[in-house]
Amino acid sequence: MDFGLVLQTDPPAWSVVDRMRRAEQLGFTHGWTFDSCVLWQEPFVIHSQILAATERLRVGTMVTNPITRDWTVTASAFATLNDMFGNRTVCGIGRGDSAVRVTGGKPTTLAALEQAMHVIKGLAEGQEVLLHGTKVKLPWVRDGSLPMWMGAYGPKALDLVGRQADGFILQLADPYLTRWMVDHVRQAAREAGRDPSSITVCVAAPAYVGDDLAHAREQCRWFGGMVGNHVADLVARYGSDTDAVPSELTEYIKDRQDYDYSHHGRAGNRSTEFVPDEIVDRFCLLGSAQAHVDKLQELRDAGVDQFALYAMHDAIDSTVEAYGESVIPALS
Repeated sequence: MDFGLVLQTDPPAWSVVDRMRRAEQLGFTHGWTFDSCVLWQEPFVIHSQILAATERLRVGTMVTNPITRDWTVTASAFATLNDMFGNRTVCGIGRGDSAVRVTGGKPTTLAALEQAMHVIKGLAEGQEVLLHGTKVKLPWVRDGSLPMWMGAYGPKALDLVGRQADGFILQLADPYLTRWMVDHVRQAAREAGRDPSSITVCVAAPAYVGDDLAHAREQCRWFGGMVGNHVADLVARYGSDTDAVPSELTEYIKDRQDYDYSHHGRAGNRSTEFVPDEIVDRFCLLGSAQAHVDKLQELRDAGVDQFALYAMHDAIDSTVEAYGESVIPALS
């Protein structure tokens, strides 16, 4: 199993770079950042410094979207980083959440996301693509490679992952739901004539190493609220009483009300008080280092190739160190 570290690009940017450098030393293979340009600093500028400060770490967005950035700009940014530092980037992408909603927008359609993934990947890899009826190519790209990893929850989005994406990003660490969604992606890949094993599966969730479970839950409860934004979209589309999406994913948002994006992804977000302890325990990794190892073994058995650790709490450095000392050696 590979390991990634996910950070928000809060200032000072150099602290993000320093933590990613340390993560590589501890055995992490991927460094990820949010891409929400109003709430946090510009990730691609920071990515260049992370790549310069590391030797092997692969760097990417968790996740960008096709709305707030022109597709050609996204492709050029990734391709430029690859040209400077070797092919060490990954484009994590989704329909759009905080980056879109804080400016009054809405997530894009799956059809637009499908086209965007094709255009961004093609351009970043030096191919000619058709964009709005015009043939476009980045003439300076040589031997480019840009894996496209897509975030998804619902059945239609999972189908798109199976048909087109190089990787699947699932933002929760519940073994049952992970197995259900991985099976769906793999079946979609088979139906599209693809090798299901060619799709990298990445589970991304908060991890907090420590003995005070009550405190750890409060530090990570925000994550259930963030996932709840996507779940609310699923319920609006499919209804709350449907076989399309497991009730284990949808039932907990019944008391969800308004969500404050100004506190998105942060401990203490009052918009996430509706999230019960059970969901925090299921969606996140809490407790001793051995408890993390045990749950990660379950996730690996469910088909997970990488665990990306969301470090948005008051024990970032101690948790990352614990992973490097105990968790990664047990699972790598």
